[in-house]
Amino acid sequence: MSILVNLALGLLFGVGLIVSGMSNPAKVLNFLDLAGTFDPSLAFVMGGAVLVAFVGFRLVLVRERPLLAPRFQLPTRTDIDTRLIVGPALFGIGWGLGGFCPGPAFTALGLAAPGTLAFVPAMLAGMWAARALAERRA
Repeated sequence: MSILVNLALGLLFGVGLIVSGMSNPAKVLNFLDLAGTFDPSLAFVMGGAVLVAFVGFRLVLVRERPLLAPRFQLPTRTDIDTRLIVGPALFGIGWGLGGFCPGPAFTALGLAAPGTLAFVPAMLAGMWAARALAERRA
């Protein structure tokens, strides 16, 4: 049952990414181009996402446990370290250069655009390399 619920929610998320334009790298890059072809429409998408997440966390975290899991899995660390600075910086640079982040990139695979077909394998290789480096350090 849990797998079907996760699949349905993932499909809903993917449809939302397509409808909002987040899976269109040109739209994302236009949002980031403040001095050129700036398109502010994604600000409404992100604002809506923040609002939904804010309300959702307030409603869900008053529960004793999630509906389909034995416990909540929330982060416990609160310190700021190098990984916390470098990771988002690399993510932002990649997002600004390619117009994709992981969720929309996987959603856009169905379009089979050449940029997507190059980006997703490079992203997966980067994820694998980051995990391998982390395991090596540990």
